[in-house]
Amino acid sequence: MPAVGGISVGGGKAYPGSLTPFVTVTCIVAAMGGLIFGYDIGISGGVTSMDPFLLKFFPSVYRKKNLDKTTNQYCQYDSQTLTMFTSSLYLAALLSSLVASTVTRRFGRKLSMLFGGLLFLVGAFINGFAQSVWMLIVGRILLGFGIGFANQSVPLYLSEMAPYKYRGALNIGFQLSITIGILVANVLNYFFAKIKGGWGWRLSLGGAMVPALIITVGSLVLPDTPNSMIERGDREKAKAQLRRVRGVSDVDEEFDDLIAASEASSQVDHPWRNLLQRKYRPHLTMAIMIPFFQQLTGINVIMFYAPVLFSSIGFKDDNALMSAVITGVVNVVATCVSIYGVDKWGRRALFLEGGAQMLICQAVVAAAIGAKFGIDGNPGDLPKWYAVVVVLFICIYVAAFAWSWGPLGWLVPSEIFPLEIRSAAQSITVSVNMFFTFLIAQVFLTMLCHMKFGLFIFFAFFVVVMTFFVFFLLPETKGIPIEEMGQVWRAHPFWSRFVEHEDHDNRVEMGKGGY
Repeated sequence: MPAVGGISVGGGKAYPGSLTPFVTVTCIVAAMGGLIFGYDIGISGGVTSMDPFLLKFFPSVYRKKNLDKTTNQYCQYDSQTLTMFTSSLYLAALLSSLVASTVTRRFGRKLSMLFGGLLFLVGAFINGFAQSVWMLIVGRILLGFGIGFANQSVPLYLSEMAPYKYRGALNIGFQLSITIGILVANVLNYFFAKIKGGWGWRLSLGGAMVPALIITVGSLVLPDTPNSMIERGDREKAKAQLRRVRGVSDVDEEFDDLIAASEASSQVDHPWRNLLQRKYRPHLTMAIMIPFFQQLTGINVIMFYAPVLFSSIGFKDDNALMSAVITGVVNVVATCVSIYGVDKWGRRALFLEGGAQMLICQAVVAAAIGAKFGIDGNPGDLPKWYAVVVVLFICIYVAAFAWSWGPLGWLVPSEIFPLEIRSAAQSITVSVNMFFTFLIAQVFLTMLCHMKFGLFIFFAFFVVVMTFFVFFLLPETKGIPIEEMGQVWRAHPFWSRFVEHEDHDNRVEMGKGGY
């Protein structure tokens, strides 16, 4: 590959380097950490739509779904115990991400990935052999601990390892792995549901051990990032690693900037408290609002509960599982579009286009479901063309998310934080993401029961708000070296008032580097 070359940034910074095979393979292996998150998202909804699983663990839901014909179809899965099975994982991920911040900073990104893989492995084993609801919940909590560590460390690892010109594409490998995990889970659910004897759900849940082993083994063979090695005081090895990563011997300018950032980081005794400083106001805002909005797109309603949702709007079980497979394929393909375009078209363009597309689709789906199901949730016989229309617009919606808020919701926060607050800020991003994932997973089925087709209008409102948020408050970060990212805030008409120019100038003078 040719050298990355000279995008002039900040104080004229244009680090030399190339996209080497070593970095490409390393980032692909690291990005596979997303498989555990994606597999779990995809597997949950399919398993909870399987009758043998419901009959064993949630018999009241089974009766409402199959025996009580008077139940409003919007409400047939309304069970707090059932939603706790799904959402307990995300509450555990929230808690573990706070611990993962310290592990990631003090011991490196690799060790955090290793912890994530091992915890997920144990949780998958317990779920696969579960005999009661409490075993399911314990297994889910361990899965959540694993996801908290992986989601904390993998995006940071990718952003630090990648050459800045290709950072967007390589970081979105994490989201691509999530979508592949979802697709694989949906396909497995479809076939495992057909196993005679009704024990296919055990294979679905226990199958999570495979992606867990991938990230566990991967974390053992991956090199650590130069940023992390410098942060832990191993400068000589870090410089050698940087030369290997960039594929050139002249890495002095980038290395000096990493050293300056590390020295600034070492002076920070309390990175959590440091986040509250005025100059980090834009970073803290993005660390909170981007993951908040990512969940309020409503995507996890589709991905968690796609089979349940399709079943609730009149699809038979096989058709519901197949519809989830179709949306999974769309998710993977559209994420590849983002990998191709994120460093060409920029982050803002994808955010804004995706928001507009999701809004249109949510309006159409709300109208389609409202017209057929009304308030009472009893549509009668549904024609095939209707099912095709609903699945089509849900697929277009999933595509919009998959090339905008899906990957960018992880990419942008991981690339905007200076080193001194990076681990703490990433923990806030993961924690906010997991909290609202937990909240939406916990209340979705109740919301569907009470709000009915209005649920899609509810999420459409937030899509409008988040699109305006991006338009007015999110600067473009395409092509900016990660340690020079401070310039985007100083140049922004709103955020520039919060960033201390003197602080930056002093660092340039003392450390010959930026943030």
